[in-house]
Amino acid sequence: MKKTLHALMLGTTLLFSAGQVFAADLVMAIKAGPASMDPHFTATAANAEATKHIFDTLIRSGNNLELEPSLAVSWQALDDTTWEFKLREGVKFHDSSDFTAEDVKFSIERIPHVTGPNPATIFVRRVKSVEVVDPLTVRVTTNSAAPTLPNDFIRLFITSHKAAAAYSTQETAAEGFNTGKATIGTGPYKFVSWAPTQDLVLERFDGYWGGAQPWDRVIRKEIPNDAARVAQLKAGQVDVISKVPASDVPVLEQDSSLTVVKNESIYISYLEFDFREKSPMVFAKDGSKLDKNPLLDPRVREAFDLAIDRETIVEFALEGMAAVPTQLVTSNIFGYDKSLQAPEFNINRAKELLTEAGYPDGFKITLSYSNDRMPNELGPTVAQMLAAIGITADVNGVPAAVFNPAKTRGEYSLYMASWGTLTGEANYMLSSLMHSNEPAKSLGAFNVRGYANPEMDKLIEDAAAAMDADERRTLLEKANNLVATDRPDLPLAIQLSAWAVKKDKVELTPRADEDTLAMNIKPVK
Repeated sequence: MKKTLHALMLGTTLLFSAGQVFAADLVMAIKAGPASMDPHFTATAANAEATKHIFDTLIRSGNNLELEPSLAVSWQALDDTTWEFKLREGVKFHDSSDFTAEDVKFSIERIPHVTGPNPATIFVRRVKSVEVVDPLTVRVTTNSAAPTLPNDFIRLFITSHKAAAAYSTQETAAEGFNTGKATIGTGPYKFVSWAPTQDLVLERFDGYWGGAQPWDRVIRKEIPNDAARVAQLKAGQVDVISKVPASDVPVLEQDSSLTVVKNESIYISYLEFDFREKSPMVFAKDGSKLDKNPLLDPRVREAFDLAIDRETIVEFALEGMAAVPTQLVTSNIFGYDKSLQAPEFNINRAKELLTEAGYPDGFKITLSYSNDRMPNELGPTVAQMLAAIGITADVNGVPAAVFNPAKTRGEYSLYMASWGTLTGEANYMLSSLMHSNEPAKSLGAFNVRGYANPEMDKLIEDAAAAMDADERRTLLEKANNLVATDRPDLPLAIQLSAWAVKKDKVELTPRADEDTLAMNIKPVK
């Protein structure tokens, strides 16, 4: 199979059919691949990026996060707690079966039973019940007023209720979806093969409701190593690479055979503190246990904030491929607080705050992060900055497959991650990261470190129920302001995205959510 695909890549010429350009294969090298072919397994961006090729969502997120019709052609709030969705007629699954309202109901109700780490339940947390009105109408009742339910549904992937029926428990889902038995969607590409960390191979679905795609076959190669991705592009082994390392951008821009596409993303790198009384990876300088978790003291968190020079991070550690953030959402997100300024860099004041908190000599802590998701230079740079105020931060970079489960189990005291507010509305971030972890309310799903602030909880819950847009914006701005003053998380940098493509073969349209989609890549005419 590999030899055959390689021959196709090297030897296939462009075909012309009905005035449209078709090319046999599109080969992409991406930094992070999916953890599963089950679109409901996890909410991680890498999983969604892959499964978007196979499964459609009810509502689609455009290149700049605008809401667009997909499997739902229209939606309206009938009252504060009832949404009605009219579905697209004539849509077929890859097995030629009809898409109906039964598939929507099945997919919504399936998610809580199969979701794993970084749970996808955040996208259906507002749903109380689902009613099939007729084959092309679904009515969703929410547990309270839910003005942003359509925003959440941009990640509601629709699976076939027939194909996935036998694969809808945590015990059966992986076997069904990773083998292809249940991997039956309505998307532009059909599943061919995949194994963890290996190539995802797809082929065009000619019955796609949105019109046939230009690529016969798409091969998504997972290559976490930055240098290896760049090398494969230069060698002509791939047509597109994502996550171009900042240090390689100027070099690739000088290559006449390549095009580098850059775009500011919605992803923000951040530090997150543990708020439990006993934290597992924070110690006195001599390695002994501390009487209490120093991160619970707001003066300590402020000292960390003041010790971080974000201008230096952007200019040197990330080599200009970033921007300085003022909060945990970017300026194009509904609820962004324009009054906030970038945090001050002030080493002397940071040292004073640590002394006031009772840690004049600092302490020792482990800084954990995913080394195949985060920029390689960021962890060591932050650790050096903390060292300037007496904090010894041992850098612990591990693969995402290790990091995410360990984070969920509560094994870290201080960790670095990135977050993109994919729905275009700040409550998505706030309700996931900042609200107390309350499974009964489906809130705080990603808050695994014990942060709890009643004022924050009320702002988030009030915003989630505010049907008036101006009222909701005001509440979200207040919540973002509270994040900036209470400092449960510290924003580090707004990530800039960069792709590199073979100039004579493909053209790529970038997305704000950083997704690398075959649907955004066209042959050069």
